[in-house]
Amino acid sequence: MNFYAIKAIYKFEMARTMRTLMQSIASPVLSTSLYFVVFGAAIGSRMGDIDGVSYGAFIIPGLVMLALLSESISNASFGIFFPKFSGTIYEVLSAPISYVEVVLGYVGAAASKSIVLGLLILITARFFVDYEIVHPFWMVGFLVLTAVTFSLFGFIIGIWADNFQKLQVIPLMVVTPLTFLGGSFYSISMLPPIWQKITLFNPVVYLISGFRWSFYGVADVDVGVSVGMTLVFMILCLTGIWWIFKTGYRLRQ
Repeated sequence: MNFYAIKAIYKFEMARTMRTLMQSIASPVLSTSLYFVVFGAAIGSRMGDIDGVSYGAFIIPGLVMLALLSESISNASFGIFFPKFSGTIYEVLSAPISYVEVVLGYVGAAASKSIVLGLLILITARFFVDYEIVHPFWMVGFLVLTAVTFSLFGFIIGIWADNFQKLQVIPLMVVTPLTFLGGSFYSISMLPPIWQKITLFNPVVYLISGFRWSFYGVADVDVGVSVGMTLVFMILCLTGIWWIFKTGYRLRQ
C-alpha cells in the first residue's frame, strides 16, 4: 500500500477545500441554518411533537443527512472530474499506484469534508433547537458510513460525467428529491398506508430513519435494516468502481 500517494491525493483535495471555504463549508451551513430558523423555530413552535420529539429537534437528523448526501456526492464527483477535465488524470493513472490507493485518496478526502460539515451543522443546530443524542456511537457510525458510501457514489458520477452539467443531474434530479421524500421533515407513519409502503422503496428512508434513531431512539424502520441497506449500497458502489478501473470506462478515452 502506497501511503505516500494516498496522503498526496488526500492533502491536495483537502487543500482545495481550504481555498473554497465559503462554497464548501460556509454556504451549506448557512443554508441549513435557514431551515432551522424557518422550520425549527418558526413553524416548529406551532406544531406538536412527533413520536415524543419536538418538531424542531425531529428534523435535525433529516437536515444533516440532506447536507451530508449532497456534499458527499458533490465533493467526490468534482474531485475526480476535474483531473479528467484538465487532463491530469493521466498522470495519476500512469503513476505507480493502484486504483485502491486512488479511491482511498479521493473518497477519503470527500468523506472527511462531509463529516466535518455534518458536525458543524450539528453544532449550529444547538443555537436554534435543543436536542439530544441517545446513541452517540451509532450517530458517528451512521455519519461516517453515509459519508463514505455517498462519496463512493459521487466518485462514480464524477467518472461517468463528461461535462459540468452532468455532475449536477443526479444530485439535483434524483438524490435531493429522494431526500425530501425520505422523511427529512416528517415521519412516514404520518402518511396513508399505501404511501407508507411506496416510501419504503426510497433508499434514503433507511438512512434518515437509522440516523434519527441514533438521536432519539425512534425510527420508521428497524435500525438493523437501515445499516444493512447502507452496506448493500456501499458494496454496489465498490463493485461499480472496481468495474470502472478494470475496464477503463471513461478513463482511457
